[in-house]
Amino acid sequence: MSVSDERALVRRGYWLARRVTRHHAKSFFFASYLLFGQRRKAAFALYAFCRRLDDLVDEAGSGMEELSVRLGRARRMVAELYVPMPELASRELGPPGGRLEGVAARSPWDAGEFAALAHTVRHYRIPEQPFQDLISGMEMDLTKHRYDTWEELDLYCYRVAGVVGLMLTPVLGCSDEGALQPAADLGRGMQLTNILRDVREDLERGRVYLPSQELASFGLSEDDLRQGKVDARWRDFMRFQVERARTYYARAAQGVPSLTGFGSQRMVRLMGAIYGDILRDIEARDYDVFSARAYVTTRRKLSLAAAAFLRPKSVLPSLPGEPRVPLLPSEVGGQRHG
Repeated sequence: MSVSDERALVRRGYWLARRVTRHHAKSFFFASYLLFGQRRKAAFALYAFCRRLDDLVDEAGSGMEELSVRLGRARRMVAELYVPMPELASRELGPPGGRLEGVAARSPWDAGEFAALAHTVRHYRIPEQPFQDLISGMEMDLTKHRYDTWEELDLYCYRVAGVVGLMLTPVLGCSDEGALQPAADLGRGMQLTNILRDVREDLERGRVYLPSQELASFGLSEDDLRQGKVDARWRDFMRFQVERARTYYARAAQGVPSLTGFGSQRMVRLMGAIYGDILRDIEARDYDVFSARAYVTTRRKLSLAAAAFLRPKSVLPSLPGEPRVPLLPSEVGGQRHG
């Protein structure tokens, strides 16, 4: 492939990634208007990569290759990106050149989209481990449809969302390792918000992400979820989970000052604020996530965007000290949390 053909493929890939983001991630696309130039295109390329992995899981059982085989192909394709950049390769998995052999499977990515991803990885020198951890999160969805403890769910939230923050950090203009934990915490908070919002939809898909031990500690069972009961037990449980999610947003805010890319700080604040506002809507519905889906209106998003411009520190505010993620203070499943 000539240099001009390769450049054309990358341009096409960025265009496709923008289209994928606009269609599937309206809040992220809205917040991305605060980014400019290559940073914005790179954010789209990373989202498109994540979206294609989601599509792999959604296509499970469609008669194509086994999902595990397709995810294995995804691992190999990611490893190929790092052959010329071994210093950024996963230390956990070893040299990328030794991980390229494997059974062939259909690629979930358009060639242009993957070329745009490769261009983004090279340009911003994004390490490999977050990509491989994301694939591990998708593999959890292969076999795990229930979670017993918060520790198990927290690992899932990290793998499917926290690592996206780690991918984006170099794109947003930050080489400070101290910002990595807040970036992962933002992803964790967003994923937990999704879980609280989507209880009904997950049940319809045969999944319960809410930890069974924590449900039991509030006197709740999976049958209560199926019946859509909104009683005192459920409200107390949801108040606890909402507080936990907000703690993650507060922890994420502590890393915002480390972002140096033009527009990056406001973009992260706006993204966190929009997702955090889903929690406000859940509260406004008296924690009834069964009869309708909580969401943020376009008018509300515009209001939050204006605040991000005019009073940025009021959007995704930080808390003094080190916010601790709430754990159950009572004995649950034979273990004491606190």
